[in-house]
Amino acid sequence: MISNAEIKRVRSLAQKKYRDMYGLFTVEGEKLVDEALRSGFQVENVYRKDEIGEEAMSRITMLSSPSPVLAVVRKPDNTGIAGEDLHSVIGRKGLYLGLDVIRDPGNLGTIVRIADWFGVDAVLAAYGTADIFNPKTVQATMGAVFRVRFVYTDLKAAAKTVIDRGGQVYGTFMDGKNIYRTELKTGEDCPVMVITGNEADGISPEISETVSERIAIPPYPAGDSGSESLNAAVATAVTIAEFRRLSLY
Repeated sequence: MISNAEIKRVRSLAQKKYRDMYGLFTVEGEKLVDEALRSGFQVENVYRKDEIGEEAMSRITMLSSPSPVLAVVRKPDNTGIAGEDLHSVIGRKGLYLGLDVIRDPGNLGTIVRIADWFGVDAVLAAYGTADIFNPKTVQATMGAVFRVRFVYTDLKAAAKTVIDRGGQVYGTFMDGKNIYRTELKTGEDCPVMVITGNEADGISPEISETVSERIAIPPYPAGDSGSESLNAAVATAVTIAEFRRLSLY
């Protein structure tokens, strides 16, 4: 059974202020709950529909229809990194992803899933980026939230750390160099950060100042695009795939 007080507490986790207050978030579905149980995250409670009943599950679910299982998980303590601690995240080599205020939870979750697929060493998100523990974000990660190192930080300071360590910072811009005709460092010999901009405004002027090289994904045929731009998550996937292609082949 589940009490009304528990139902109210779980439901409150749909809002960021309560996720922050309690230090908890929710995951739903057999796959994600299994990922949570096998991860290093602390699982506080697991609620199964066949144990608490469909009516109770419908009251705690964050989805449009109740899933078979929902877990309440404790948030990790290391999702915020101050400037002086950036060396604990950014190494002497590796591929890192910088997010300049990605606001859409679904986009953020998909980007974290992309980072997981391509083995990105860490995702560093500017303050103002959507909450990684938003239920929509967690669902979109498909479990990657439990595997990818994700931190909120001063993105400008993070980029400076990469440069100070002899690395390269790439930014995706509409007027950048053709990514397929640019000699790219891949993170094998020095740290490399690839910055993805905000869905509406792209990379901000402040962060643009830290970019070593501006790159772009060209449309086909060149100069004859019907669409104005690519979705932020799609652009991230195409860009990171090219860096990994170069390091693999």
